[in-house]
This record gives sequence, structure tokens and C-alpha cells, in this order.
Amino acid sequence: MLDHLLIVTTGGTIDKIYFDDKSDYQVGEPQIAGTLHHMNVAFRYEMTALMRKDSLHITDADRQLIRATVEASSAKHVLITHGTDSMVETARALAGLGERRIVLTGALHPARFRDSDAVFNIGCALGAVQCVDPGVWIVMNGVVWDPEKVVKNVAENRFESKR
Repeated sequence: MLDHLLIVTTGGTIDKIYFDDKSDYQVGEPQIAGTLHHMNVAFRYEMTALMRKDSLHITDADRQLIRATVEASSAKHVLITHGTDSMVETARALAGLGERRIVLTGALHPARFRDSDAVFNIGCALGAVQCVDPGVWIVMNGVVWDPEKVVKNVAENRFESKR
């Protein structure tokens, strides 16, 4: 049973705010707290809004900060919201953190959009973080992925098995 969840937010499309038809945007406030409130979840969680970056701008130093944040927590279940473009690289940088169950998820469309996949991905990630073996996992498109066996297909805008 999930008794305590650490949520780390890093930005990405899930938190983007678009201002005009030219796709001018900024990464806004984390959306996951509102989503969890509306889902009426039955577990405790703490949220750390670590950064507000498009994942194309996340650096190795940022990945080390994410890792240090997870390591500093006593939580055994961790959910990280992250942009999809470099999610796999961050997942790989989190390998080897003991008995923790770490799940990364995000969205291909901002959570503020009516047709966003954000709520679906968050729900799948919440189920996964309670069921997966210790390690690091990516949850996107209704699938739990091993970071070593997944790629983002940019042309199709989805995650799929590495060939």
C-alpha cells in the first residue's frame, strides 16, 4: 500500500502555458497537485517543485539535482513529472537508487488543454508506482517502460519500444 509519495516536478509540456497561435509559451505552476486534489487520492504525498524547464533544456547538472533530491528523501515511492523529450535520459541518470520505486511521467499536450493526456498519464503512473519492482520506470501512453528499452518517436508523438 502506498503510504507516502514524493512527487518531484521539473516542468515540461505537462505544465506549459501557451499564449498565442505561434506556440509562444512558458512553463507554469505544476499541475499535478490540482489533478491529485480532483482525483481525491487516498494517500499522503509531498511535492517538490524543483524546476520549471522544458526538458530540452535540462542539463546533466539538473539531472544530478533531481537525483540528489530523490536520494535525500526517505520516500520509497517517487513520481517525477518531466518533459518528454529528455525523459529517458533523466530516467537513466536515476538508476541504482536502491529499493525505491521511481516513475517518470509527463504529457504530450499541456494539462491545461481539454484533450491532454496528462490526467491519464498521472493516473497510470500512480498505479504503476505502487506495483512496479524497485528501480526506475517511465509511464507514457498507457505503458510501463524500462528506460533502457524505450524511445520517444517524435514523428508519431508517442513512446515506443527501442528497435
